[in-house]
This record gives sequence, structure tokens and C-alpha cells, in this order.
Amino acid sequence: MPLPLYLLAVAVFAMGTSEFMLAGLVPDIASDLDVSVGTAGTLTSAFAAGMIVGAPLVAALARDWPVRGSLLAFVATFAAAHAVGAVTTSFPVLFASRVVAALANAGFLAVALTAAAALVPPDRKGRALAVLLSGTTVATVAGVPAGAALGALSGWRATFWAVAVLCLPAALGVVRGLPARLAGADTAGRPALRAELAQLKRPRLALVMLLGALVNAATFASFTFLAPVVTDTAGLGDLWIPAALVLFGAGSFLGVTLAGRLSDRRPHLVVAVGGPSALIGWPALALLADRPPALLALVFVLGALSFALGGTLITRVLYEAAGAPTMAGSYATAALNAGAAVGPLAAGATLGGPAGELGPLWTSGFLVLVTLLVAYPLRAALTGGRADEALR
Repeated sequence: MPLPLYLLAVAVFAMGTSEFMLAGLVPDIASDLDVSVGTAGTLTSAFAAGMIVGAPLVAALARDWPVRGSLLAFVATFAAAHAVGAVTTSFPVLFASRVVAALANAGFLAVALTAAAALVPPDRKGRALAVLLSGTTVATVAGVPAGAALGALSGWRATFWAVAVLCLPAALGVVRGLPARLAGADTAGRPALRAELAQLKRPRLALVMLLGALVNAATFASFTFLAPVVTDTAGLGDLWIPAALVLFGAGSFLGVTLAGRLSDRRPHLVVAVGGPSALIGWPALALLADRPPALLALVFVLGALSFALGGTLITRVLYEAAGAPTMAGSYATAALNAGAAVGPLAAGATLGGPAGELGPLWTSGFLVLVTLLVAYPLRAALTGGRADEALR
């Protein structure tokens, strides 16, 4: 894989750390800015909403910009938003900075996905996407726990500053690593924006996006509420929460890496094996969560299965959106973040039910079941070929 892909992954690592780090900082932010914990929690929703709306919007605005210049502008804006967040004493300003950061993150990821596809041969998009998404998985393994530790030692503002500083090597990598022009991202002869947006009317593209969103919803439904399962159901101490998150992140890194080698030519194999396995795995975790060894082992396995499935399906979005060369990355980004926003909402609604803190795990299992039911009539699109079935 080309070196610029790994440099882009550094930026994705910084942005992934920011996206997930608030889970451990919300109480301190609420106390410092004199708002309720529930109000402080809306910062997560603001970021997710900004990602969903921002991906297609910012990608459309930036489609006439040079790729390298666009990516550098997004990284700089992301860093500036965190610097503002680190110094403000106003919750509305902090809220606005999270929206701006999300827009920059969405724009960067949308353009980076398109750039990644342009840096490799057409039949290696899956492997390129795996390298790019490894930045997110490494963020869950190292970035988020490190951010939580820094926040505990030095306050939440230090974590915001750390993310801003982490953007500097990412920006340098963009400037030094990416060519001024990408042959595969040349604007000459590209479709008009209206034609690229019209690709969304294709049922197969829309359904693959839906599948990617559903898998990501299942992933974040449980990931978001894993802490009370670790402490309350399994009876482990608070220090086991970051340990469980690291295991999930390590599994996700393994899953996205292995699936990257299959998602170009044999995506149906990943779905055929990973889908039913996840369908069994999430209920198994709910049933065995009171047994710490089983809990920790399943967290690792489900991290691998979830990201293998999600990475493969998002790769299919890039293939199915080949007729939208400047917007395909934004479609993939929007699908991912729609799932990340909907999953925790659906899971949170179950916390007051009879399953209690195990409700999110059952929610994840249900969402995987829905994914497989939707995927069945779409199976021709998951063969990696160009079969023109009724869903074309």
C-alpha cells in the first residue's frame, strides 16, 4: 500500500480519538461548565449529526478543490476547533466547536476515502479502506484510553489540546506525503454534481449504504454502553472498563485488517461468515456477561466481527458509487455515522426495560438480524462482481 495512505490514517487516528473520547470526559465537562450531565452528553449527538450532514455537504463544496489542499484545510479546521474548545468557558461555544470539528472530520474522511481509492488500482479499494480505517481502530485501542487517562490527570481541556497537537504531524503528512494531483481523482471528465447525487437513486447503492449503517448501529449500540456491563453485570472494577475497550479496539483492528484482504474479491465470504457469527455473538455476550473471562473474550471477537463486516460493506459502497467519483467517500461516511448515531439511541431506549444494562447487547443482535434479512436479496451485489440483478 502507498505511504500516503498511512499518513492519512494518522489524521483519521486523531479524529477518531476525538470522536470517541467524550465518553470519559462528559462528567468533568458538565461540572466545569456548570451544566447537567445530560446537557453535556449532547456534545456527542452534535458531533454525530455534524458528521452525517457534513459528509455530503462538505464533499460537494470541496469537489472543485485540489485534494491535498482540501485535506490540509480540513485538518487545520479540526485542530482550530479543538483549540477553541480547550479554552472556552461557554458551553454553547464548546457545542459549536464540536459541530465545526464534525464538519471538518466528515469532509476529511469523505475526501480521504476518495483519495485512498485513487491511490491504488481499482481492484484494491478494500485494502486501501482497511488501511484508512485502521486509524479509527487504533484510536479505540490507544487514543481513547490515553485521552481518558490524560483527562483524569490534567482535566478535560488537556485532552482537547492533545488532539489539536496530534493534528500537526497529520497535517505534515498530508503536505509531504500526498502528490499535488492524484491521477484517479482528476476532475477532468468527471460527472456533474447532479449526476453524482443521482447515483443515490440506484437501489443497490442505497441498500448497501443501509447495510453499512445497520452494522455500524449494531456496533455502537453496545460499544457506547459497554462500561456498565463490565462493572455492574460482570462485577469488575472501573479499571477494567478501559481494558475492555482496548480489547474491543484490538479486535476491530484485526477484523478490519483481515477483511481488507477479502473485501475486494470475496466480500460475500466475509458477510456469510461474519454476519451469522455476530448474530450468535451478541446474544451470547448478553447471556455470559456475568462471567468475566467469557465477557472479555467475546468483546474481542465481536470487535473483530463488527469491523470486518462494517469495513467490507463500506467498501461495497465505494464500488457501487463508482459513478460518483467525488461523492462516493461522503456516501460511505454518511452511512457509517448514521449507524453511529442511531445505534446508541436505540440501545439507550432499552436501558429502562427488563434487560437493564444488557438491553444494548440484545439490540445489537437484533440489528445484525435485520442486516442479514436485508442483505439476502442483495447477495448478488456482495459477490464482488458486476451482476445486473433486479436491484441494479
